[in-house]
Amino acid sequence: MNFELTQEQKAIKFAAKEFAEGEFQPENAREIDEKQEFPKAIYKKAAKLGFIGCYYDEQYGGQGLDLLENVLIEEEFCRADSTLGSAMFTGLFGSDLILEYGTEEQKRKYLPKTAQGEWLSSGAFTEPAHGSDITTLDTVAVQNGNEYVINGGKTMITNATIADYAVVLCQTDPKARHRGQSLFIVTKEAPGFDSNELHGKMGIRASKLGEYAFSDVRVPKEALVGKENQGFYHFMEFIDVGRINVAAQSIGMAQGAFDRALKYAKERQQFGRPLADFQVIQHKLADMALDIESARLMVYKAAWHIDQGQSVPKWACMAKTIATTKAIEVISEAMQIFGGYGYLADYDIERYYRDVRISTIYEGTTEIQKNVIARSLLKG
Repeated sequence: MNFELTQEQKAIKFAAKEFAEGEFQPENAREIDEKQEFPKAIYKKAAKLGFIGCYYDEQYGGQGLDLLENVLIEEEFCRADSTLGSAMFTGLFGSDLILEYGTEEQKRKYLPKTAQGEWLSSGAFTEPAHGSDITTLDTVAVQNGNEYVINGGKTMITNATIADYAVVLCQTDPKARHRGQSLFIVTKEAPGFDSNELHGKMGIRASKLGEYAFSDVRVPKEALVGKENQGFYHFMEFIDVGRINVAAQSIGMAQGAFDRALKYAKERQQFGRPLADFQVIQHKLADMALDIESARLMVYKAAWHIDQGQSVPKWACMAKTIATTKAIEVISEAMQIFGGYGYLADYDIERYYRDVRISTIYEGTTEIQKNVIARSLLKG
């Protein structure tokens, strides 16, 4: 087993670190968080440098890199800043389904502009009445000649109000439940397709959140992504990669909070001594470093399996569970080290604390991850 990154991976990691430290200014991040704006200008810069959609094939505007390289970029971006870092990877959410299952025509139409930062995408899966239960959908697509007519609604949709197109999971065979679901591309100008923004998020406020409503939205047969009635299975493979990405971002946030807490502990004087001189603080720092490193190894392992063509849901769920739960614990301890100052916006730890909390909820709650892990273990 080789635990060493390749020279190319080290170069990618360094480039991501250099970009993030140069572009993610704390004052800017705090302002964007307060205004709840998507950082389009920074996003386009990241796209032009190849950080966005780096795993797309070169013919579709990417660099043909593996998931592990994308994980390294995500980690460094979120280490530099939790708000801006996480926002950089929401702009192409949902487009992976086109990359994996789309037709050549769909790939050439949507992916290059997405990778270049010109278009934003979204994935519409969650519904108001069902939440984590993706096996049950109220949004239906009925075939009518050479078209499908979509009716229903989706909620908790990243980029809902700013996306140029969405990949939408619909019920195409009402009697078959999850075995009768299909994916469709719906563009923002489609008649009957409306979006509404959801306000008041606790964290990751640079990423827009909203709802979709479909009222007799007509899409051509060519909008079907993958095979008809196989959308659920396409989605499940897509979500494995998404879970690893969330895990990588969480590790980055944890590392960023740790870096700040370590620096603060060395500089902050209490009772005539640096905080770092006290054993209780040393133990906190040691525990935080242990949690980060153990979770990071699990995330890299899960990404490696995907890169080897081994889509094993257990590894993705394990990576997301340990990375997100440990990240929350690490950032909580970082706030404890900062004391009252950690609760103030000027020190950014409170923003990391807010931003990381969603990680155990979206892309499948921790409880859902454990269900998948348990089923895998019980199968033997």
